[in-house]
Amino acid sequence: MTQTPKIISRREMLKRSAAFSALASASLAWPHWMPRLSFAQGSLRGDVLVCIFLRGGIDGLNVIVPHGENAYYAARPRIAVARPDDNKADKDKRTLDLDGFFGLNPLLGPLHSIFKNGHLVAVHATGSPDPTRSHFDAMSYMERGTPGSYSLNSGWVGRHLASFNTENDSALRAVGWGTALQQSLRGYVSAVSLKSIVDYHLGGREDAAAEMLAALNTLYAASPEALQTAATQTEAVLNMVSKINVADYKPENGAKYNPQNDYALALMQTAALIKADVGMEVSAIDLGGWDTHQNQLNDHNRDLPALADGLAAFYADLGERMNRVTVVIMSEFGRRVEENASAGTDHGHGNMMMVMGGNVAKKPVIAQWPGLQLEQLDRGDLKITIDYRDVLSEILSVRLQNPNLGAVFPGYQAVLRGIVTA
Repeated sequence: MTQTPKIISRREMLKRSAAFSALASASLAWPHWMPRLSFAQGSLRGDVLVCIFLRGGIDGLNVIVPHGENAYYAARPRIAVARPDDNKADKDKRTLDLDGFFGLNPLLGPLHSIFKNGHLVAVHATGSPDPTRSHFDAMSYMERGTPGSYSLNSGWVGRHLASFNTENDSALRAVGWGTALQQSLRGYVSAVSLKSIVDYHLGGREDAAAEMLAALNTLYAASPEALQTAATQTEAVLNMVSKINVADYKPENGAKYNPQNDYALALMQTAALIKADVGMEVSAIDLGGWDTHQNQLNDHNRDLPALADGLAAFYADLGERMNRVTVVIMSEFGRRVEENASAGTDHGHGNMMMVMGGNVAKKPVIAQWPGLQLEQLDRGDLKITIDYRDVLSEILSVRLQNPNLGAVFPGYQAVLRGIVTA
């Protein structure tokens, strides 16, 4: 039997249009850096997970530098980071040694002591096994947790949250900071986009919050079956964040976040929510600008210190609370081993990841190093010897206590690498 299509009256259409306009107007009053919130009904059993995605494909070879590999310097005569003992280079331009073979880019200097304290570990020659060099495909596959496949619309974080009942009913169980809801968070109950918690409701913007709720209520009245969940959950978030004075937040232990940097402010607000004990389990943060096809050193001189300063501030601010927090830093792919004619690097394959927390391996670098000689490369790229899903699976199972890895990464059998400890 054929159903008669539902006819929307002109009055109802105008009502919905007015509501969407009101919601759009409310949005204009807030800054461009925004939390995107995922909600569920449901106490926090494992760590808070902070996922930092470096969008654009960061050059892992110039972040965690294989200074013990002669082929690295042969392939990069202009952009290689000098060896720790290279007296021809200025001291502040030399790699900060980590284990005698790998070292840290000196622009990431604030992280060196965290490595030495045993609270930060790098995983090298890691990444997604899919060979694509498309930013869009590589990011989407990685965040889905299904390399080479679009068979699932949900993301790996979303499936983790959906498969792991912590009986956490917080409206702030998962928070995504960026220009759009991260693919990794999708598929987890529902997602609602909101503006910065500093500026709406907490920073004296109760009028903006009220305007947003009024718009949502109007939308709900126009289409209750589609908008009831969004309106209810948004109101729950507004009620919760109104009790957290992030606008006047004072970091601890001398930590300083750059107030002009969206990524640093996302880390600060994540720290505030962790301290407020609102039931947040996951915070996803984006940091772009890593597609360094030309003049890579200039871009890294600008962007690497910002990456390090934010992480160092977050680590200092949380202090002993880092024992219940795990931060993972990842990117969609690495860069080619050989520098290009524009003193940059083109899209590659193998890369590095970093994991920070109070319970990580007491060694600075974990790697099954394949080497950088021509015959050891994968199409001119660093070969992947550790699947990125091994890193994420170990964090989820050991630190977040989720035993349902098959639901998070379907069809994949993870290999635990000793990256984190129980």
